[in-house]
Amino acid sequence: MTAQPAPRLTRLLEALLGTGTDLDLRAVLQRIVDGAAELTGAGGAALVVTDPREGGLAGIRTPGPDPEPAPDTAPLLRVPVHVRDKEIGELRLTGRPGAGPFTVGDEQLLRVLATQAGISIGNARLYETARQRERWIEGAAAVTTALLTEEGADDALTTVAERARLLADASAGVILHPTAEGGMEIVTASTPDDPDGMVGATIAPGSPVLEQLLGGEPVFIDDSATDPRMTTHVRHRFGPSMMLPLQASGRLIGTLALPRRRGGRPYTDVERLLATQFASQAALALVLADARRGRERLAVYEDRDRIARDLHDLVVQRLFATGMMLESTRRRPGAREVDDILGRAVEELRSTVQDVRTTILALQQPPAEPPTGLRGRVLRETAAAAARLGAAPSTHFRGAVDTRVPDRVGDRLLTALRDALAGAAARPGVSRVEVTVEIPATSPQGREGVRLRVAADGEGGERGGTTVTWWAPL
Repeated sequence: MTAQPAPRLTRLLEALLGTGTDLDLRAVLQRIVDGAAELTGAGGAALVVTDPREGGLAGIRTPGPDPEPAPDTAPLLRVPVHVRDKEIGELRLTGRPGAGPFTVGDEQLLRVLATQAGISIGNARLYETARQRERWIEGAAAVTTALLTEEGADDALTTVAERARLLADASAGVILHPTAEGGMEIVTASTPDDPDGMVGATIAPGSPVLEQLLGGEPVFIDDSATDPRMTTHVRHRFGPSMMLPLQASGRLIGTLALPRRRGGRPYTDVERLLATQFASQAALALVLADARRGRERLAVYEDRDRIARDLHDLVVQRLFATGMMLESTRRRPGAREVDDILGRAVEELRSTVQDVRTTILALQQPPAEPPTGLRGRVLRETAAAAARLGAAPSTHFRGAVDTRVPDRVGDRLLTALRDALAGAAARPGVSRVEVTVEIPATSPQGREGVRLRVAADGEGGERGGTTVTWWAPL
């Protein structure tokens, strides 16, 4: 009688040793469940998870009947499974029909196996947490590197949303910005699913969740589709979600939202912590990237301003002095025979001075920003036509075109300019295009207005040339 427990103890030790040879958590737990049924002679065994965040461990059982009590069978034997003093489920055995109830020895054996299951789950959690932390740290470093090398702000936001979505195993990565009305709007969305209708969706002012978001607090949601705090029209697509502030140095840039599909696995405390840290790092990288782009734009603008000053102080003054010398030469006795040549030279110098001044104006236009004033808008149109024409048109302005031409007239002038430049580009053999905007320009009826003249010369000068003139009253 006393020799009986030894073989079972030996098999128990073998089962416990076997759990240490496999790194796959589900395989380890399956060994424990199978061992519990074999060592106790139970009709079946199962690990029943009661913590919803351990859903990945569901379905670990031996083949056979489910370990649930029934009126005509022996009661279940249940032993809780703890992970660091927290119960996450229990190890259950079915009765042994015809073999009597479970003994105290069976319960002790099951407790040993339940303890081993808890240890295995705890170790697996530590290992997975370490791997997750490593992935999030690498992801934050990759985002920082990408943001400090990319150019566009839109690309930067997309980079943050895409990388966060992959790290969090989310259904979408979404960036929201505060709106002038007091709400928040989705400005960037990264998702492998259909993104239609996501960008532009808003959280309306007055939503309870906004106070936390605009205050820079993270918001964790169990089910976006049913949470009354969510008001976007796309909320029904998603389940568990994290909404994390993109905040650096007290400045709220926006919110990073990481929703999972409906019915998806809830986020763990570790995932919430790592994602919050990632959002803080990404916000700092966004601020640094924006500052870098600002410094680069300032450097370009300062360089352009220096070139403009050099052109004005050196080139224009020298050209003007040369023109004055030629004018003086024309008035000298005996210069009549070369008067025509000198006159053409003076006109060419005047035209050159006007071209240089136009170039100075273009250089003084802030880079990467919409042109301001009619001069800047005309220069933008002529520059855009350079590729079609083969060379940039020569552009001249006469009069205060920026201050005296109303916007409505300027818009019509630009339309006429586009049509004229398109017509010139369609003609074969065009070698030079000259654009002139003049104010005041008097009509034959004596009305004051603005005149646009687009002259296109064919090959060899005048041959094949065309001139388009447009006039509008002020």
